[in-house]
Amino acid sequence: MPTFEVLGLQFGVSKTEANDTFHYWLKILRNILPASLLEQVENPDSDYELVLELLTEVELIVDRMEQPRERPSDNQEQQKYFSDKKRQHPFKSQLITLPKGKDVVDVKIGERGPISELSLLRIPQEKFAFNQKFQGDKAYVGGKNLTTPDKKPRKGKLTEQQKVANKEFSSNRILSNT
Repeated sequence: MPTFEVLGLQFGVSKTEANDTFHYWLKILRNILPASLLEQVENPDSDYELVLELLTEVELIVDRMEQPRERPSDNQEQQKYFSDKKRQHPFKSQLITLPKGKDVVDVKIGERGPISELSLLRIPQEKFAFNQKFQGDKAYVGGKNLTTPDKKPRKGKLTEQQKVANKEFSSNRILSNT
């Protein structure tokens, strides 16, 4: 995410104008784009508890993504966002969806780079019922109520049966165009 100074330079406006324009459009896009399922029902008059109970009937899919960003100039800010694994300063985002990606249930955007995927999941996991099941990729191994594929043992190999099970597991998580 470029700084507003860089954004202003790209469009020939001041950084203040870039900031104002960004936040102006952000409000409009927030109204146009659909909110996550939990955001839609979180007001006190809604059926929030009912939705949480209905969600326990399905295994929700959780996945994360990283967005590279410009390296911060401040050394302390660099340390907060630096990810040793990627050797970058990324933002991490996480989506929790219904099976086959039919609807976004919850979203977390713009977390710091060094936070692990499992730690990133623990915070929104508290919103759900204690028995809510999730499906995640190998980055989520060891999580509570979380189904993940088999991970290759250190200096070992997966059996053919484990490989087939992993392939089937992944094909159920991934939304295909067919």
